[in-house]
Amino acid sequence: MRVFEKYEKVEITDFAAEGKCIYKSPDGVIFVEGNVAPGDIVDLEVIGKKKKFKEAVVRKIHSQSALRTQPYCSHHDTCGGCRWQHIDYGHQLRFKRQQVVDHFERIGKLQGVHVNDILPADEKQFYRNKLEFTFSNNRWLTREEISSGLDFNRNALGFHVPKRFDKIFTVEKCYLQPDPSNEIRNGLYAYINSKGYRNYDVRKNVGTLRNLIIRTANTGDVMVIAQFGENEEDVVKDVMEYLKSSFPIISSLHYIINTKGNDSYQDQEVIHYAGEPVIRETMEDLTFLVGPKSFYQTNSDQAYRLFSVARDYAGLTGNEYVYDLYTGTGTIANFVARQARKVVGVEYVEAAVVDARKNSALNGITNTSFFAGDMKDLMNEAFLAQHGRPDVIITDPPRAGMDLPVVETILKAAPDRIVYVSCNSSTQARDIALMSEAYEVTKVQPVDMFPNTHHVENVALLVKK
Repeated sequence: MRVFEKYEKVEITDFAAEGKCIYKSPDGVIFVEGNVAPGDIVDLEVIGKKKKFKEAVVRKIHSQSALRTQPYCSHHDTCGGCRWQHIDYGHQLRFKRQQVVDHFERIGKLQGVHVNDILPADEKQFYRNKLEFTFSNNRWLTREEISSGLDFNRNALGFHVPKRFDKIFTVEKCYLQPDPSNEIRNGLYAYINSKGYRNYDVRKNVGTLRNLIIRTANTGDVMVIAQFGENEEDVVKDVMEYLKSSFPIISSLHYIINTKGNDSYQDQEVIHYAGEPVIRETMEDLTFLVGPKSFYQTNSDQAYRLFSVARDYAGLTGNEYVYDLYTGTGTIANFVARQARKVVGVEYVEAAVVDARKNSALNGITNTSFFAGDMKDLMNEAFLAQHGRPDVIITDPPRAGMDLPVVETILKAAPDRIVYVSCNSSTQARDIALMSEAYEVTKVQPVDMFPNTHHVENVALLVKK
């Protein structure tokens, strides 16, 4: 019989990475999962042991921390999304800034770097412009439902229960995305239940209704993409006609037939069903076209603040050659182009480069060039000679950061300034450390893109020594 180690009436000590908290016990650090806060007095049960730490869950809260506030969402205890709803927003901001400081000092070994106070979000709710919901035939049941012994509808349309790929709980109201997101999702959920359509079974890879993507732009445009796990033509047509007729506010309607083992759809054909093929986002006087596969920052308001910081850090006078790495659909490149002599955008994905060129043309921007390919191979001496050696490099890589060959390519290009935009300050600090012999960090600005979560965006300015 397995015996679990327990700690009773102990005080949660501090926040930790990835939204966890810690209890510094006499025999080592314990990472604590769940909706806890520093200052909580709790009973813990250890669920895992590593060499240098233990992992635990809370079994009982005896008294609550002064850092707490009342969660506003009924799904807070189940959902893995806004896990910090129970933490006062001011304390969230302080920890996020400290997280950046810790990463720069501990991972980057960058001592004495000043990190500015984080730029807060004006909107703490309904700030996302994109959400993905999952259909399932295996709805997560509450303890009350299980103990009742009754037979419940097992269809679900909502989010994954944390760490359970096969369990989905139905969302009644999500506070992340503005109207008409909730109205569309709830309407479709009621409709497919009334029709008796088969929801997707992720374990068996069968079922028709699979995934629902809703994008809401700051222009008022709305895009909906329905993903089907089987090509049942009558069901597909009925569902799409329901969405089209019931929600005329949808300006761009699409569907995907995806029979493979995961929900990713970048490699799938997106079929345009009704309305416009794209939606539009605006930033200052610029307009950006967003297609079904386009990447666009999911918090439009804070993206503007983030890019404004990056543009300010670039220190452009109108004479600079700027290289925008991981340019995606060219959002940053086009945003800074009017303050630069020339902007060269480099991106792995060919389809994104096509969108970037369209966005330049749409906005009458003529001093940008976009190229698809592996950066370490593309940005050779011949390329730099042809397009101009960069005075400034702006890089905005994915969470994993930059590969070492890309870092080495940047060092060979030797720009005067590097503006590093990151959604993961730990990998950002690692990459900056690799450039620390040649560059000095002079400015660091965190931006809160995702309130009520542990995530933080960060902009760092590196100046050549």
